[in-house]
Amino acid sequence: MAPAMVNSMSNELRQRAIRLLARREHTRVELARKLAAHGTAEEIGAVLGELQASHLQSDSRFAESYVRSHATRLGASRLRQTLKTKGVTGELIEAQLAQGALPDELERARAVWRRKFSAVPGDAKEWARQARFLQGRGFASDIIRRLLKEPMEVTDE
Repeated sequence: MAPAMVNSMSNELRQRAIRLLARREHTRVELARKLAAHGTAEEIGAVLGELQASHLQSDSRFAESYVRSHATRLGASRLRQTLKTKGVTGELIEAQLAQGALPDELERARAVWRRKFSAVPGDAKEWARQARFLQGRGFASDIIRRLLKEPMEVTDE
């Protein structure tokens, strides 16, 4: 292929990637997946390397943004799993979750529970329904048990 043609394709890939990043943060893996149909693996790798070098794309920034925007609705295990699915490394995930900017897991679970349910579970069936809801949001079993055992044990807001 002629050098001008390769340069044109790389420029086109770069512009496509920048448009995607302008909408929201993306991980390197997400961008590579979205650009796969538009170029070769080498071209995509070069464009993504260039974007990372110029700080237009950052997995760390994506993880920070994702945790900040989803932490009020999701538990740590769900945040961890989603970030892993999006291609964020394990150590980067743990660093973001350990930063301390997140409220206590029990308090987050209590806030999610309050928004969804108006009353404590009256029987085993309702208890199981509420527990499944919280489990689906990624809260740990011990947190769910503590919350549903004593749901109103909280300081008044």
